Amino acid sequence: MPPTPKPASDSLLTSRDNRWLKQFRIALRGGLQTDSGSVGVEGLRLVEEALESGCQIEAVLFSESGERHREKLAHLISRPEMAFPVLKTTDRLFEGIADTEHPQGVAALVIPRQTQLEDLFATPRGACSPLIVVLAGVQDPGNVGTILRTAAAFGATGAVTSATGQSGTASPFSPKALRASAGAALHLPLVAGAALGILLTQFKLNAISTIATCVHENSSADAPSAPWELDWCQPIALLVGNEGAGLPEDVVHSADARIQIPMQRHVESLNAAAAAAVLFYEAFRQRQRK
Repeated sequence: MPPTPKPASDSLLTSRDNRWLKQFRIALRGGLQTDSGSVGVEGLRLVEEALESGCQIEAVLFSESGERHREKLAHLISRPEMAFPVLKTTDRLFEGIADTEHPQGVAALVIPRQTQLEDLFATPRGACSPLIVVLAGVQDPGNVGTILRTAAAFGATGAVTSATGQSGTASPFSPKALRASAGAALHLPLVAGAALGILLTQFKLNAISTIATCVHENSSADAPSAPWELDWCQPIALLVGNEGAGLPEDVVHSADARIQIPMQRHVESLNAAAAAAVLFYEAFRQRQRK
């Protein structure tokens, strides 16, 4: 695909067939990555997060009414090293490409940073050891985004999305997932689409303990541990499974530890994102004490 020409910053895009507007429509309303690998972010807060993330920005688009947000973003947009076009279109055309019901009139095309699996095995500066979340078969993009936001808030050093035999994981860069993550997916080192079997083997080879979340009661002698019974200061990969079925049985049994959150008996289980928040808070608590 030839590069999209950069219009003058003060020109108004008035055709729905404009190539830039087509790219925004694919990324926002379509929820897909463009040919150049861009994803769409929409709304003042998410665009601000994208501009601060260090990711490559392809373009920023304002609607006529969205121009009121330009001043707040001016210090980020005007940085010489950014060098991307700032576009403007009509309110009607912006509504036609937006994914939200009441758009704020500002959006951006962002190329997420590329993270390799081996990058996640190193201990980042300021962390006591790697703390990685693996989303295996988490289908709801809202859950995916919320888990990534929680993981980032409580000190996770990286994330991986993977499919299981039963289901795939929603894209962390879809518009709904990005909104739920409040932009955390653009900041947290993230590997999308890793094969689960290869991933588990790599964890073992790199001395990273795998902890499998258990949805259902286990009557075996090797019963799941409570969150506070585990050492969260060691290198850890927390495996979070499908909202209904949980993790595949073979993955649960091959993990180094199994974990379950004790609850009142009349409550069967927590939402996947809520459960992840409880576990990551315990990891944060232990690591802060250390």
